[in-house]
Amino acid sequence: MLAPVRLERQGSIGFIVIDNPPINAGALPVRLGLIEALNELARDPELAAGVIIGAGSTFIAGSDLREFSAPLADPQVPAVIAAIEACPKPVVAAIHGAALGGGFEIALACDGRVAVVSAVVGLPEGAFGIIPGAGGTVRLPRLTDAATALEIITSCRRVKAPEACRLGMIDAIVTDLRAEAATFALALPGKRRLRDALPVSVDDETFEKAAGTALRKGRGRPHVIEAIAAVRRAVSEPVDTALTQERAVFQRLRMSDESAALRHLFFAEREAGRIAGLAGVAPLTVAKIGIVGAGTMGCGIAAAFLLAGLPVTLADLKPEVLATAAERIAGFTCRTPDATRTASLSIADGLDALGDCDLIVEAVFEDLEVKRALVASLDALAKPGAIIASNTSYLDLNLIASASSRPDSVVGLHFFAPAHIMKLLEIVRGAKTAPAALATALALGRRLGKVAVVAGVCEGFIGNRIYNAYRAQCEVMLLEGALPQEVDAAIEAFGFAMGPFAVSDLSGLDIAWANRKRKQAVTGDRMHDMPVLEWLVAEHRLGRKTGAGWYRYVDGKAEPDAAVAALIEQARRDRGVVAQPLARDEIQLRALTAIVNEALLVLEDGIAARASDVDLVLINGYGFPRHLGGPLHWASHQEPERLNAALDKLAAAAGPGGRRGDLARLG
Repeated sequence: MLAPVRLERQGSIGFIVIDNPPINAGALPVRLGLIEALNELARDPELAAGVIIGAGSTFIAGSDLREFSAPLADPQVPAVIAAIEACPKPVVAAIHGAALGGGFEIALACDGRVAVVSAVVGLPEGAFGIIPGAGGTVRLPRLTDAATALEIITSCRRVKAPEACRLGMIDAIVTDLRAEAATFALALPGKRRLRDALPVSVDDETFEKAAGTALRKGRGRPHVIEAIAAVRRAVSEPVDTALTQERAVFQRLRMSDESAALRHLFFAEREAGRIAGLAGVAPLTVAKIGIVGAGTMGCGIAAAFLLAGLPVTLADLKPEVLATAAERIAGFTCRTPDATRTASLSIADGLDALGDCDLIVEAVFEDLEVKRALVASLDALAKPGAIIASNTSYLDLNLIASASSRPDSVVGLHFFAPAHIMKLLEIVRGAKTAPAALATALALGRRLGKVAVVAGVCEGFIGNRIYNAYRAQCEVMLLEGALPQEVDAAIEAFGFAMGPFAVSDLSGLDIAWANRKRKQAVTGDRMHDMPVLEWLVAEHRLGRKTGAGWYRYVDGKAEPDAAVAALIEQARRDRGVVAQPLARDEIQLRALTAIVNEALLVLEDGIAARASDVDLVLINGYGFPRHLGGPLHWASHQEPERLNAALDKLAAAAGPGGRRGDLARLG
């Protein structure tokens, strides 16, 4: 086995090669190896300069996050940087793939930086609730101005090599990385330590504007506030003071609950793709996509596949819908950063055009018989080996699959609107879904850039099942004494982007009511349903699209409506309820308890494989605050006595049919 870092001599150049696959993470062995190689470079009289370069497909794509939950072992990244700056010979970073986080901070410590055109650089520590901790906030404003540096740090974005070169973050774009990095290093007159350079000039007004933008986009999270302060110190305080303060803030934020929650989600995404029974199962080849249904969802799904470079044939039987589909899809794709990857789109007015597709997605109206009839038709024309996918968000995938003669080739692909933007993809595994079909769906999810989570079959799968329990509890609170705006304000104060009633107005009350009627027809149970939704739909108050729903809309702005309050009061009278005011913290606890309880039941019923899968679904599809790590991660950090009492109260209020989740499932 090769060491994670080695020094290769080539003439008068010492190539310090980092070889720690798969991403050359800056783990402890790498840090030790870098310092040893730098010392060897300094001692060797035959070597005039050094080049730090990554083996494999990347430079250093970041730190090893597995180290971040405990005190970091020495030497830490600042010690590596000190060794680079102390080396008497010029050291150049040769970047391909990615130089991110600590990897880019190591590059910033070098006397020069060259990169291939496909490389990316950046300081994305904010994605983990921290700030750069090895000089990133101090050295970057010495290459580009502080306002630009702050935007790059707080947005966590990856800067492509051409832009990085324009901004001064790298010195040159090269073709032959190894050879041209060596030439660049030998041409340097000596050391060029960024810590010795003056910050790039920027006026106060420009910086304060950038700070305001960062606070707004970052929703005032602690790491954004600290990043602003750190960059401000970088241009106003002595370098050593700024570096010391930056490191102290980094260490403090690294051990925060927020950073732990964000790291939990990072590892959860990687764990979500590990599905029992798929070891060694190769995904099928998918080269052409068919989609049935040219409505908003179908067009969004088409855009998602097109942006991933997959050609799409979109079919619909309604000429008036097809007439605008191409234009709508073009509008979706042109507004996305990956628009240059858009593949070819074909429009068809019949299903026959889908016969040569490798995957056909049905995205028609959420009606079981409509979907079964369509799947039966697709079954007759799809080529052997093709996968048929249903975009159902609630319905029984097993019943849909039973309409096909090849149910093993049927899988659920539940996209979230807008499908070309939303990160979540629920992959529903039916009772007869073949391992190869499931493996193919997971591979497609990765290709689409989605967070793909596998769910079992039940009403609403993982996300909508939990969301319905949450929504129902919020409606119960209306009956007991709250108003829609009070519930929404409490939920948004907790950290959700929108409260449940604002979400309902956005998606359309008619959609929620149609789903409720469908469930009532199956169960016959109307006992726990708040009647106000039905009354609002009867009055054609369908939400934003009609100018009124739970709120009324004036110039697009939501305003509380006395008419809704009157309907809620009528419902209370009909039920004999005397309204009692509900405090914000009580609203939050009850709403969160409903989410956690149903999430625990989802685990108990085997619908989700692991608690972290549930967290991913609620974070990426339903607006649960990311900095809290998801509902079950949040629950695992609450006082057990308080949460157990709330779960008991919820179960008691639900009556004989209510089920109570078991917190012991969280470990």
